[in-house]
Amino acid sequence: MSDDSHNAVTLRDLPYPYDAMLAICSDLDETPSAETYLTSSKYLNTTEKTPFGEGVNLEVGNTIYFYMSESDFAYWNTTDGTRSAIRDLIRSGHIDCIHSFGDTATKRSQAQETLEHLDSHGCKIRVWIDHAVARTNLGADIMQGYGDVIGDSAYHADLTFDYGVRYVWRGRVTSVQGQDAPPGIGGIWQAAEPIGSLVTLGKETVKICAASFGSRKYAMHRSNRLLNDVVLRDSRPTTEFLRSNPHPLGVSAGDNAAGLGDVLSARFLDRLVERRAKAIVYTHLGKQVDPRNGFPGPTRIALQKLADRMLANEILVATTERLLDYARLRERVSWNVRDASGVTEIVLDTPTSGPSYEGLSFIVPPDRDCRIVNNGSPLEVRRADAPNSARSVVYLPWRRLAYGGQ
Repeated sequence: MSDDSHNAVTLRDLPYPYDAMLAICSDLDETPSAETYLTSSKYLNTTEKTPFGEGVNLEVGNTIYFYMSESDFAYWNTTDGTRSAIRDLIRSGHIDCIHSFGDTATKRSQAQETLEHLDSHGCKIRVWIDHAVARTNLGADIMQGYGDVIGDSAYHADLTFDYGVRYVWRGRVTSVQGQDAPPGIGGIWQAAEPIGSLVTLGKETVKICAASFGSRKYAMHRSNRLLNDVVLRDSRPTTEFLRSNPHPLGVSAGDNAAGLGDVLSARFLDRLVERRAKAIVYTHLGKQVDPRNGFPGPTRIALQKLADRMLANEILVATTERLLDYARLRERVSWNVRDASGVTEIVLDTPTSGPSYEGLSFIVPPDRDCRIVNNGSPLEVRRADAPNSARSVVYLPWRRLAYGGQ
């Protein structure tokens, strides 16, 4: 096989056939009830009729915390039946983030009790998200936690990572519209909000400039990478991720059920596609939601339009965990090309631990048979050939999660 043929195979930046990826990552703060929490999940992930209306059939995960005051919905504050429903959603992948252990979790024993309980029920959550100023947070500069400080009463990082957590969010949110794309502040200023968006533009510019002068706090803003390898205070390596809120009035505006319609604007989604980017949208879908009727009308419309874009194979909407897994796979996968009796073999060299290879897509010459091989065996791939095109795609299809809710 000629060098030209080798060079003709390239790794696609996104799962075929999509041109962008998006996760709606909702912290459960102020969720009014277990019923609202579960109904929201069904509305977002199915086509079923719910008290919130007919479901929009996206793929959206949720967060959970455990120890809160009696007035707050949390795992240990609810009924046995609701805890069972929560565990079903964890196992199906639709609750995929721990939002700290909660406001009243201050002891290592509470973390241990919770993790052992989840493990005993076959429930694995691989994403950690700091919550407000909870003592179990892993962030020191923004979220002021002690969960990774050896000797502190709330230290749990060793237990939590042994349990299976692999990604952490420590308070960093950007206004830049789409990550894993070139850094840039284009699109932040908007004529509809000239003053407010100018302030937002200025704040993001300050963060990027601070990073240029060595600020560790804003380092991720400069690179605009979704993922960053970091070391916690107990010397434990992990992967931190960046969330985004493209609201023109800043990262703290519209971060709720009422504001999501403004956040998921056509302007933002168009720019996401144009930049072939990824975004994990920061929000709180339990805030400003009507427990009887669900999300406000503009938010429902925005969610339906997003679902339409997913059906049109334009934007892949996935849970936070799955988007992070793909981003990490895309960054780290190693592969080579060889000729095997006239067949182009794409040999994957990087073993996966946790995430699979699903979504991985290669652009290949249209006039050759191709296959993807792992551990000496061909994988089940699909091929897309466009008429009169100079290239084709072989890919491992992205599966949809089977919804685990009732």
